[in-house]
Amino acid sequence: MRPSHFYEPTTGHGLPHDPFNAIVGPRPIGWVSTQSPDGRLNLAPYSFFNAFNYTPPLIGFSSIGHKDSVANIEATGEFCWNLVTAELGEQMNQTSAAVSAEIDEFELAGLTPEDSRVVGVPHVGQAQVVFECRRTQTLRLTDADGQATPARMVFGEVVGVHIEERLLEDGVYQTAAADPLLRGGGPADYFRIRQEDRLRMRRPQV
Repeated sequence: MRPSHFYEPTTGHGLPHDPFNAIVGPRPIGWVSTQSPDGRLNLAPYSFFNAFNYTPPLIGFSSIGHKDSVANIEATGEFCWNLVTAELGEQMNQTSAAVSAEIDEFELAGLTPEDSRVVGVPHVGQAQVVFECRRTQTLRLTDADGQATPARMVFGEVVGVHIEERLLEDGVYQTAAADPLLRGGGPADYFRIRQEDRLRMRRPQV
């Protein structure tokens, strides 16, 4: 048997930094734009984000705590997901700052709020891909004993998609061409992907 480090999370990992989010990674970043009922804009990145269904297309992110993004989505029922690419990495990082609800993160990071086509929430004008979304569910996550955790899982149906045309080759979206920035582990690790690292494995036919 290979040597391994074992721990039970309830009693601590015994390492300099929790390895959980480094193991489950790298992950796409949930860069979520929302708007309060009185028109205040909010833009924040979420480390726990992904897609969960094809038809209808559903995405979701987990917020550790009832943050402004969650409050705005609960109030308006709408949000946008903005693709974080390497060229927007610094701006994304600026929007991760814990600032008051009165602060406009678009302005803070020097980003342009652009009107969406289907929902009323603006998206990041510089983003190469945008999903316009309507909320479907907000779930309070629980532990194995059924006790509530601070995390809220927000799901949304994608009702509008913006894709920069150069990312479509013969109608097929080219993932690496966008140079997406992915969240790794530790306090500051991110990753990029390259076309030369692509592997193809087709599902077996049975």
